[in-house]
Amino acid sequence: MPFKADREVPALIVKFGDYPLHHGGVGAIRSLGRLGVPMYAITEDRYTPAAASRYLTRAFVWPTTGTEDPGRLVEGLIRIGRRIGRPAVLVPTDEEAAVLIAEHQSELFGRFLFPRVEPGLTRRLASKQGLHELCVEHGIASPQAAFPQSYDDIVTFAETARFPVVAKNREAFVRRRRPAVGGTTRIATREGLLALARDWGEQPGVILQEYLPREEAEDWIVHAYFDENSTPLALFTGVKVRSWPPHAGMTANAYVVDNPELADLAARFVKQIGYTGIIDLDLRFDRRDGQYKLLDFNPRMGAQFRLFESESGVDVVRAMHLDLTGRAVPEGEQRAGHRYVVENIDLPALLAYRRSGYTTPHAPARPSGTELAWFAGDDPLPFLTMLGRFVRPGAKHLYQLWRTNRRGSTTS
Repeated sequence: MPFKADREVPALIVKFGDYPLHHGGVGAIRSLGRLGVPMYAITEDRYTPAAASRYLTRAFVWPTTGTEDPGRLVEGLIRIGRRIGRPAVLVPTDEEAAVLIAEHQSELFGRFLFPRVEPGLTRRLASKQGLHELCVEHGIASPQAAFPQSYDDIVTFAETARFPVVAKNREAFVRRRRPAVGGTTRIATREGLLALARDWGEQPGVILQEYLPREEAEDWIVHAYFDENSTPLALFTGVKVRSWPPHAGMTANAYVVDNPELADLAARFVKQIGYTGIIDLDLRFDRRDGQYKLLDFNPRMGAQFRLFESESGVDVVRAMHLDLTGRAVPEGEQRAGHRYVVENIDLPALLAYRRSGYTTPHAPARPSGTELAWFAGDDPLPFLTMLGRFVRPGAKHLYQLWRTNRRGSTTS
């Protein structure tokens, strides 16, 4: 490793809500823990995969829903900071945590280390409507979108919309309190949309987006870390081969693929908006007009970030820790051709994609190496813990996501 991390500065994985099977948090614990950085994590209980990692110094058991008053969450973070006993780098793994940190920088500053960013920007990026408005403002291509305020608005939209369409929860935090859909949901027909919308209440917190047909598109991802000047210190591009639910959910299988055009687009957009910190972008390349269309801008670490590592051994979490502790981030090309597999969701995704006939032309024929989300020879317990917890609730969750998408696709 051509660099050394500051082992006197610990890191804290911050997450709100009940989702114990989160491989991104485990990846971050391993990434910094292997460098000798003391790692701490907020967990739902003592039996999560993250809590089982040999690289975790301590798990702070703090069950949350993500619907708590922000002041209470900030107080909880400060209490944990006191127990750690020295300033720690904050590593948020969800939008709620990223927004909370950005909007309460004054209370957290000095107790923790984190990128300083314009307080309202993170919430705007995490909002589907806010992101769409930023894309329009800065000339970034994105799918056509509507933001209905009532059921009548949805009826009006359905009269002229071109189906299928995609429904997403509009705002961070709201998705915890009053989620309209379980995740990104493809809706095939007008009747299917109206059937789902009856459950969305008087003020549906959804965005209805143009669907970019899978046979005419390809899914790309960008992960990066930007310093205080919005300059990328680590920037990676890759192509998503499979996701679960199919074509609309979490990455299940992906490859590192060099894409200078996409890297330049992401860097220019971040510079224009003045963002600082880690980003996880989802884009879909539309072959019909040759444009990369920005679907999601996650202002935090992405669950699949360990797909990307430079030849210098830098990933986005390591880049952030190095930068915030005043150390240089070494340059290096990304490991092109490397593959990432999320074991517990890639099998159902593989079966679904085989039936759909979807292909990813830019994916290499063979990987140059493979990073597994859960299993690691030097840290096997998170994988075993995941298996123990996944069988029943995990399978139920996957079924619910599939059922929601199927309902919107088949109702007529």
